[in-house]
Amino acid sequence: MNIICVVTDTLRADYLPTYGNAQVIAPNLSRFAEEAIVFADCHAASFPTVPTRADIATGRFTLTYLSWGPLPQDEITLADLMTRAGYTTMGVGDTPFLIRNGYGYDRGFDDFIWIRGQREASGRPDVTSQWTEEDDRFAPQTFKAAMDWIERHHDEQFFLYIDAWDPHEPWDPPAHYVKPYLSDYQGEQVYPAYWDWQDAGYSERDLEIAKATYMGEITMVDRWFGLLIDRLKSLGLYEDTAILFVSDHGFYFGEFGIFGKSRFRWPDNTIPVMEAMARFKLGAISHRSPKHNEITHVPLFIKIPGYDHQRVSGLVSIPDIMPTMLELAEINPPDRVQSKSVLPLARGEVDRLHDIVVTSQSLADTAGNTTKIVDDNERVVIEVSPSTIRDGQWDFLYSLEGERVELYDAVNDPEHRRNLADERRDICEMMHAKFVAWMEEMGTPDAYAAPRRKL
Repeated sequence: MNIICVVTDTLRADYLPTYGNAQVIAPNLSRFAEEAIVFADCHAASFPTVPTRADIATGRFTLTYLSWGPLPQDEITLADLMTRAGYTTMGVGDTPFLIRNGYGYDRGFDDFIWIRGQREASGRPDVTSQWTEEDDRFAPQTFKAAMDWIERHHDEQFFLYIDAWDPHEPWDPPAHYVKPYLSDYQGEQVYPAYWDWQDAGYSERDLEIAKATYMGEITMVDRWFGLLIDRLKSLGLYEDTAILFVSDHGFYFGEFGIFGKSRFRWPDNTIPVMEAMARFKLGAISHRSPKHNEITHVPLFIKIPGYDHQRVSGLVSIPDIMPTMLELAEINPPDRVQSKSVLPLARGEVDRLHDIVVTSQSLADTAGNTTKIVDDNERVVIEVSPSTIRDGQWDFLYSLEGERVELYDAVNDPEHRRNLADERRDICEMMHAKFVAWMEEMGTPDAYAAPRRKL
């Protein structure tokens, strides 16, 4: 069968109707989900954008040994394996970090189309100055390029990887996508604080505009995903094509006081506020950034010929996507692959895939080190952000030995309102022991594991 993997950026699971959000307009994704396997509890592993792509490319939990940066030459990638197996392989994306500066995420594909402009440093103002209509925007360009490629290669067996950065900020969809959410919208844009929103001087109106423009971008992505599905149907390919839809992580819109996905200040101790995009280039200081469900919980839909629609419970992790696609292609995964295909879970052959799932920035990002997290510009780590460890019953946030921890009842308190760490020390110890065992199983370098072996 043909295989298509669609990756979006910054799309929270709880901002889709399939996961219970009745406000967001996403009819095409909703219809697709009704024909697909819907995974109810999929979480990010390596955070954020580039580390997630490393996980998808390799099927490994790269947070244990890689930081934000180029894909190492010795990695065996999904595209490598698909190409060797005889698939015609293509990548199409507008995510700005895939091929710039030698990052190498186009490696292994027969060909790769990159849509320029999704970042200030790569000429965004130069690109956006030429916009005259919706089709000029990045997600439309990306999906259109993918559809055109499918038309040219529809009679071949193909693997197509589509990587759309929207609904990542800056949120600038056409106003007609925003007004259903904010009737008095006048084209305003709000860039996230990447800090605590009240401390940064943002207003509730700022958050209202941000949410509306974010949802507008989701609706735009939904429309173009729907056009992709229509193109497959018109070419007679839809029924014989496996299609995966996933995102890399979510975003805070005021939850836990944060507006952004991470927290930064500048060397002069000022807050990024509105000019954040431009000032990121000057270097910033990374502070503690917890990863609750708003960040970690992502949508995962997989439509597979011969499989009926169902909703699957049980923890899965983004790296599991790679061995899942290998199973669909009847390719044996390399021994290096650390994750597992989700298909046995969907078939009811197993009750769970993982004892725990971990969401974390790179374990190499320790205090005093520099990281290129978020935008490929170096910044100093002042506070180590906690890893989030889940076992289906408990959610445990832990960074380093001696640092404060958080513990939440995942079943009865999914919004993480009550930290039980002080009263359930026994559970903290159990979850920490699972994390330590997991690091050992993943072969985490001692330099990264050692500061985390004690509670």
